[in-house]
Amino acid sequence: MQLTHLYTAAAALILFGAPVVAQMAPPEMLHGGGTAADVKAGTYAIEPNHTQVTFSVSHFGISPYAGTFSEASGTLIVDPAKPEATKLDVTIPIASVQTTSSVLTGELKGADWFDAAKFPTATFTSTKVTQITPDAVQVDGTLTLHGVTKPVTFRAKLFGAATNPMSKKASIGFLGRMVIHRSDFGVSKYVPVVSDETVLVINAAFERQ
Repeated sequence: MQLTHLYTAAAALILFGAPVVAQMAPPEMLHGGGTAADVKAGTYAIEPNHTQVTFSVSHFGISPYAGTFSEASGTLIVDPAKPEATKLDVTIPIASVQTTSSVLTGELKGADWFDAAKFPTATFTSTKVTQITPDAVQVDGTLTLHGVTKPVTFRAKLFGAATNPMSKKASIGFLGRMVIHRSDFGVSKYVPVVSDETVLVINAAFERQ
């Protein structure tokens, strides 16, 4: 079913005393714990407090601009011995959208953009999962956004697999990336000066039920 965390130069120097560049690794360069062999079969629920979908667009061709959706819910059914049998269903409330501009955040919820009142959720349902490497899969499915349903594909890489020390539940996390054209879903405000192409980065956390 995210979309780059950057430390400021001051924080990097104060907290780590290391070169700033070393502290600016994008999420795909971070490493979690465990391997695919540590993933336990079962039904998992999304852990909403640590799941994010970040969208990025080109703003006037000058800079990238990102926002984040949160409060996701859904399930993941997985068996490491049968990755092709994996099932994923995700629902995200549109009203959870956040940006660095309170004005823009409000506009995005309105009728000119996502229209949260009329289309309160975005959903993704997997239709096919194909293993690419021992810790990465391609996920085909349908994305419903702004009342429009389209087939989409994204790649997901296992980030970590371990027992959550707080909940004591078997937990897994994935990093996913998807590219869509927002106009395909009827969200075309300011295209092309604000890019139609939209990159989604998914930071997903799941706990076994």
